[in-house]
Amino acid sequence: MDIWLTSLKTSTPQEGFELAIKLSRMGVKYTQPDMEVLKKLRPEYANDADGLTAASHVVALNFQTVAAANGYWHDFDEVITPQQ
Repeated sequence: MDIWLTSLKTSTPQEGFELAIKLSRMGVKYTQPDMEVLKKLRPEYANDADGLTAASHVVALNFQTVAAANGYWHDFDEVITPQQ
Protein backbone atom coordinates (compact mmCIF):
# COMPACT_ATOMS: atom_id res chain seq x y z
CA MET A 1 0.00 0.00 0.00
CA ASP A 2 1.39 3.38 -1.01
CA ILE A 3 1.42 6.14 1.57
CA TRP A 4 -0.20 9.06 -0.24
CA LEU A 5 -1.74 11.01 2.64
CA THR A 6 0.91 12.65 4.76
CA SER A 7 -1.09 15.59 6.08
CA LEU A 8 -4.50 17.22 6.03
CA LYS A 9 -2.85 20.65 6.07
CA THR A 10 -3.33 22.79 2.97
CA SER A 11 -2.41 26.36 2.13
CA THR A 12 -5.81 27.46 0.84
CA PRO A 13 -9.46 26.46 1.02
CA GLN A 14 -9.28 25.52 -2.69
CA GLU A 15 -6.44 23.08 -1.98
CA GLY A 16 -8.48 21.80 0.95
CA PHE A 17 -11.47 21.14 -1.28
CA GLU A 18 -9.28 19.33 -3.79
CA LEU A 19 -7.90 17.20 -0.96
CA ALA A 20 -11.46 16.42 0.14
CA ILE A 21 -12.23 15.18 -3.37
CA LYS A 22 -9.05 13.08 -3.35
CA LEU A 23 -10.01 11.59 0.03
CA SER A 24 -13.45 10.71 -1.33
CA ARG A 25 -12.06 9.11 -4.47
CA MET A 26 -9.48 7.14 -2.51
CA GLY A 27 -12.24 5.93 -0.19
CA VAL A 28 -14.02 4.42 -3.19
CA LYS A 29 -10.77 2.93 -4.48
CA TYR A 30 -10.01 1.28 -1.13
CA THR A 31 -13.60 0.03 -0.81
CA GLN A 32 -13.62 -1.44 -4.33
CA PRO A 33 -10.02 -2.07 -5.43
CA ASP A 34 -11.03 -3.91 -8.62
CA MET A 35 -10.72 -1.26 -11.35
CA GLU A 36 -12.72 -3.34 -13.83
CA VAL A 37 -15.67 -3.42 -11.45
CA LEU A 38 -15.38 0.34 -10.86
CA LYS A 39 -15.36 1.01 -14.60
CA LYS A 40 -18.30 -1.33 -15.12
CA LEU A 41 -20.40 0.37 -12.42
CA ARG A 42 -19.57 3.96 -13.38
CA PRO A 43 -22.29 4.36 -16.05
CA GLU A 44 -24.88 3.37 -13.46
CA TYR A 45 -23.93 5.83 -10.75
CA ALA A 46 -22.82 8.60 -13.13
CA ASN A 47 -26.45 9.08 -14.18
CA ASP A 48 -28.09 8.50 -10.80
CA ALA A 49 -29.09 11.74 -9.07
CA ASP A 50 -29.27 10.05 -5.65
CA GLY A 51 -25.84 8.51 -6.10
CA LEU A 52 -24.32 11.82 -7.18
CA THR A 53 -25.94 13.58 -4.24
CA ALA A 54 -24.51 10.94 -1.90
CA ALA A 55 -21.07 11.37 -3.46
CA SER A 56 -21.32 15.14 -2.98
CA HIS A 57 -22.24 14.56 0.65
CA VAL A 58 -19.09 12.47 1.17
CA VAL A 59 -16.97 15.23 -0.39
CA ALA A 60 -18.64 17.80 1.89
CA LEU A 61 -17.93 15.68 4.98
CA ASN A 62 -14.31 15.28 3.95
CA PHE A 63 -14.04 19.02 3.31
CA GLN A 64 -15.42 19.67 6.78
CA THR A 65 -12.68 17.45 8.22
CA VAL A 66 -9.93 19.13 6.18
CA ALA A 67 -11.24 22.60 7.06
CA ALA A 68 -11.18 21.76 10.76
CA ALA A 69 -7.62 20.41 10.45
CA ASN A 70 -6.64 23.75 8.91
CA GLY A 71 -8.33 25.93 11.52
CA TYR A 72 -10.85 26.92 8.87
CA TRP A 73 -8.04 28.94 7.25
CA HIS A 74 -8.54 31.82 9.70
CA ASP A 75 -5.18 33.22 8.64
CA PHE A 76 -6.07 33.00 4.97
CA ASP A 77 -6.25 36.66 4.02
CA GLU A 78 -5.85 36.49 0.25
CA VAL A 79 -8.63 38.33 -1.54
CA ILE A 80 -10.63 35.92 -3.64
CA THR A 81 -12.12 37.33 -6.82
CA PRO A 82 -14.79 35.15 -8.42
CA GLN A 83 -14.07 34.14 -11.99
CA GLN A 84 -16.55 35.43 -14.52
